[in-house]
Amino acid sequence: MRLATWNVNSLKARIDRVVAWLDDVSPDVLCIQETKLAQDKFPHDLFVQLGYESIHYGQGQWNGVAILSKVGIESPRYGLTNDPSGEARAIWATCQGVRVASLYIPNGRSLEDDHYQYKLRWLEALLSDSRLESEQYEAVVLGGDFNVAPSDLDLWDISAFDGMTHVSPLERKAIEAIIEAGFVDLFRQMYKDSGLYSWWDYRNGAFHKKNGMRIDLVLGSQKVSRDMVWALIDRNERKGGQSQARPSDHAPLVIEFDH
Repeated sequence: MRLATWNVNSLKARIDRVVAWLDDVSPDVLCIQETKLAQDKFPHDLFVQLGYESIHYGQGQWNGVAILSKVGIESPRYGLTNDPSGEARAIWATCQGVRVASLYIPNGRSLEDDHYQYKLRWLEALLSDSRLESEQYEAVVLGGDFNVAPSDLDLWDISAFDGMTHVSPLERKAIEAIIEAGFVDLFRQMYKDSGLYSWWDYRNGAFHKKNGMRIDLVLGSQKVSRDMVWALIDRNERKGGQSQARPSDHAPLVIEFDH
């Protein structure tokens, strides 16, 4: 199974790039974040023409998550059991026996902001649901924009993030708790190197300077980890030419595992 996750930073703005990328890479399952679309605006019919079933949890101009699948969508679920806000940040489906979540973890804004505490509560709710799903399914994949860099290897310069969200001990501890519950950071399993990022700021030429962060993750259950074949971050999709729509500030993360 080839599975990908991609924060598209507005599906409406990026739809042509998404369609072209699906045609080129042909994942079996794609987890999308930040669709920024209301429920009735999601282009299900377009994706059907491309061979994908789809489910979407939308919130208008904010948030929004979706799952596209060429291998079926069963038992969809929207949100988290103990979601502290009810925002459109999590969606679940079973795709050919694999339980898949598309997740958009809150940003946190700053360590002093109430949104940071909300982020920690949200991650705690995700941990609880991840355990519940693992009790029902052997193959579970949590894909999405986690807005957390799990370690210093995932940052271009740790000193540039001193006192900021995305790198705080409590956020990293929350990711570690999910891993301790039986999940594996699948990209890091395949690549031990630093300098491999999934997000670059639009400003100050960050992409060309290689000033990035790895905050888009795919966490897999032990079975998925054992069956891993390869993984990559498609940096080419972060590039933009004059003939193309502006890229998302995130690049797609793709994994493949035997299933």
